[in-house]
Amino acid sequence: MNKEPLWRDEFSIDTATDSYVTRRQFSKFLVLTSLGMFAGNLWILVRNWFRTAPSFPAQTISSVADIAVGEVKLFAYPTLEDPCIMIRTDADQFVAFSQKCTHLSCAVYYAKQENRLECPCHEGYFSVKDGSVLQGPPPRPLPRVILKRDGNTLIATGVEI
Repeated sequence: MNKEPLWRDEFSIDTATDSYVTRRQFSKFLVLTSLGMFAGNLWILVRNWFRTAPSFPAQTISSVADIAVGEVKLFAYPTLEDPCIMIRTDADQFVAFSQKCTHLSCAVYYAKQENRLECPCHEGYFSVKDGSVLQGPPPRPLPRVILKRDGNTLIATGVEI
């Protein structure tokens, strides 16, 4: 009756035996991980169902006379932590975008000669017309600030993502 003591099974000296994973342990790990991922996705789905649409305040940005054609005005909208850039592309046309690059949130600037918005961090380029990506690593276009002209005043009324 040379039966080994129980502690030898629990605390093996052999490293090969120590790192051995049974099928039952591996299956348990897979099931618990899958349940965790399912619960996380379910939580995201429920949050999106009950999410309210963001409300944007109307904010006066500038007077039309303050910006010459081809010039830029920097402002913050909808909060002070959200920098934006407005460009007067024509005598009667103004466009405004978030100034944060959609790649890594570097500040974009207007390159007048190339007529595009440029991100100096990783050479990302955006169209001035609609904020779409022209070149580089940014994954999506710049969020556009909706402008409304009230006489001689430009008012920001929302953001299109």
